[in-house]
Amino acid sequence: MTIIYRTGTVEDSLPVFKVFLKSIMDYSERMNVMAITGGNDPEKLALIWEGRKQLFDFLARTASQFWLAEEDGEILGYARSIEHDGHQELTEFFVSPNQQSAGVGGELLSRAFADNGAQYRTIIATLDERALYRYMKMGVRGRFMFKYFYRKAEKVHVQTDLKIERMDLPAHLEQMNQIDKDLVNHTRKDIHEWLVSVREGFVCKRGDDIVGYGYVGANHGPFAVLDENDFPAVLAHAESLTAEKGEEFGAAVPLVNKKAIEYFIEHKYKIDTFSALFMSNVPFGKFENYLCFAPEFFL
Repeated sequence: MTIIYRTGTVEDSLPVFKVFLKSIMDYSERMNVMAITGGNDPEKLALIWEGRKQLFDFLARTASQFWLAEEDGEILGYARSIEHDGHQELTEFFVSPNQQSAGVGGELLSRAFADNGAQYRTIIATLDERALYRYMKMGVRGRFMFKYFYRKAEKVHVQTDLKIERMDLPAHLEQMNQIDKDLVNHTRKDIHEWLVSVREGFVCKRGDDIVGYGYVGANHGPFAVLDENDFPAVLAHAESLTAEKGEEFGAAVPLVNKKAIEYFIEHKYKIDTFSALFMSNVPFGKFENYLCFAPEFFL
């Protein structure tokens, strides 16, 4: 049969999730890490899909490029990217393990992550050497690692002059956009609009100015602060909100982020075995002031 390449739609969310799952579990076995908590337990994996469906549907609706490789009605692999304000980001690139040497990956990447002249081009990548080699051929380089810190949430109090209040996106978006511009060099209105619908958002004010924000729910994040010294108070607030629900709190942390790491070490957090590498075409951003969306599909 001939492999065909076509654009994906939201109706493809479950089939591409199955490709993602098959690929990431193969990666887990090869790297001896647990990339998805729950392993091969069908009931737990069904719950993961229930938790991931909103994310996969959102990525399908908002992708700038979404490409599938298909043979006789079976999806062999997929890749997609998003674009915001001069920033192009590959959110996913997964190929079924038995198709790794069939040329499918190169064809998908050439469609979903072709250089379109964006100022910043980024990938949050696994440590799969085959994929890393492809990414480097496309002009991106490794900058730093992400690790996920987590524990059963507890009530934590940190003295602060910040006023933390529930996010009102229409009213707060302009100042949040400026924070994003300062820290990650691009704005992303549609991501914030989606996040506030699926996670509990809050903003941090000093006087009348918004100086940070965060999202609690699912795997949590992103979190952003203009002053890195505000991270202990922001993370304590987020963890305390999560403790009220009796759940686990965690965050995807750039390993250049000193203040967040100090908080997690002080409070005896665990570190997940899974590692991700931030790659970009040029160095940029203030990641000592930022914790990304988790799971790490995008900044």
